[in-house]
Amino acid sequence: MPHDVSLISTIAVGFGLALVFGFAAARLRMPPLVGYLLAGIVIGPGTPGIVADLKLAGQLAEIGVMLLMFGVGLHFSVADLLAVRRIAIPGAIVQIAVAVAMGAGLASHWGWSIGPALVFGLCLSVASTVVLLKALEARGLLETANGRIAVGWLVVEDLVMVLVLVLLPVFAGLLAASQGGTDAQTPQDIVLTVGWTLAKVLAFVATMLIVGRRVFPRMLWWVASTGSRELFTLCVVAAAVGVAFGAAKLFDVSFALGAFFAGMMMRESEFSHRAADESLPLRDAFAVLFFVSVGMLFDPSVLWQSPGKLAATVAVILLGKTLAAVALVLLFRYPLNTALTVGLSLAQIGEFSFILAGLGASLGLLPKEGQDLVLVAALLSIAANSALFGLSGPLTEWLLSRSALARRLALRDDPLAQLPRHVDMSRVQDLVVLVGHDGVGRQVAQRLREQGLSYVVADESREVVEALRAVHIPAVAGDLMDPATLIQAHIAKAAALLINQTDSLRTRMMVEIARELNPGVRIVALSGNEEEARLLKQELDIEVCLPDDALARQLGDQVLGSLSQR
Repeated sequence: MPHDVSLISTIAVGFGLALVFGFAAARLRMPPLVGYLLAGIVIGPGTPGIVADLKLAGQLAEIGVMLLMFGVGLHFSVADLLAVRRIAIPGAIVQIAVAVAMGAGLASHWGWSIGPALVFGLCLSVASTVVLLKALEARGLLETANGRIAVGWLVVEDLVMVLVLVLLPVFAGLLAASQGGTDAQTPQDIVLTVGWTLAKVLAFVATMLIVGRRVFPRMLWWVASTGSRELFTLCVVAAAVGVAFGAAKLFDVSFALGAFFAGMMMRESEFSHRAADESLPLRDAFAVLFFVSVGMLFDPSVLWQSPGKLAATVAVILLGKTLAAVALVLLFRYPLNTALTVGLSLAQIGEFSFILAGLGASLGLLPKEGQDLVLVAALLSIAANSALFGLSGPLTEWLLSRSALARRLALRDDPLAQLPRHVDMSRVQDLVVLVGHDGVGRQVAQRLREQGLSYVVADESREVVEALRAVHIPAVAGDLMDPATLIQAHIAKAAALLINQTDSLRTRMMVEIARELNPGVRIVALSGNEEEARLLKQELDIEVCLPDDALARQLGDQVLGSLSQR
């Protein structure tokens, strides 16, 4: 029986080779993403052998873009961004500007016109969400202060790129005008077009915030109430793809923006974590096809025809962006280890660069050579990122051993890492060290104030510490896994330590540090569930409560009780 198998063959060959090359990349301790790109190169028209259908692969890639951006929106947290806004927002914007300037300057040196040069610079300016999150998670840095800064920084980059994707088709006319194109628009036409585009985008955003914010969470609740897992998964995927398609047809915005906002609205639901888990396999599958399709666009001739251009492009990503990020973090008076973590985590490009390069090529704003350079540079930077992260520790030690400046930067006087001199520490025998000042922590702090007890807050968020100091509450900022933070909080003389977080691994480490510095300190901690609470009590011999509002007073009473027993 004859069959039309072009779609099936594209998917089968794409998935099969992606598995083989992805596995090989993982065994070499590189992100599997490198393998997916290589699989696309193998079945692309630039290499001999099997050639998949580029048109079909492009449509599959569009679905991949939708689901990728839906996942970004689903994990986008305004609260997390606001927690590090003072460094993430200006830092990301300045770094994008620096990277665009370096990339555009490089392209201009090659003789490219202003339009292609700007698009090329934009492609080099944004890091990969997938690579960054995987790298931080693999090293246990995702929930640390440094990890939150890197993620917040990346979120700002993603938001800027979403805006660029919306406006680039509009400004294609302006760039054509600057180049004297035959279809160039007048300045008045450009202004009207930009205004009309922004109006449609604002209309879409308003619709999603007013209607979607109410409809999507309720829709998830209705579907979840049926108890059908497949219906729930179908609802999540239909919302992602449907909103993306509707946004493109009704408001003339990109699939990426529509899917991103669909994810943001889904996050408002109490079932957002379940939605993320249920949609993850499908998102991962189409993300693989997206990266495979990107690899299919690659022309290997760029490797021997333009090695100098390729080396310069990789240097901008690995060195230029890294040094810019490190310098910016240091300017904000963060220590050297934070600067290196953020700088190295952003030293790569990925999915947004591919999307932007594809859009630029379709608009005639990026030559084929530029698209090939972006692809190869992304592949090399992603492969090198794991190695760079692994070298961060030895690099820090080497810098500290060879450079007096590095030692000063590592031990720089951070005003938020030390208690102000005016803090009255005369009642240290009743001192309580409170780790974390959100949720239950705020309620316990209120309870301690009512009892007239002295306490010091230790928190990883500089913004939280600054707000507390503004109302004359003693607080220090720093990595809670670093003994220096608890030392500055005077744990050595404290009567009690309250750990207001539910990460059992971090709790164990803090308990170990606290008992080494003060063997007699009473410790009360939170736990995520009853089983974990039981294990923590048995292993660490501490008081443990569940993070329920009703237990906040009990937790405070336990702290007060520990003080009364001294």
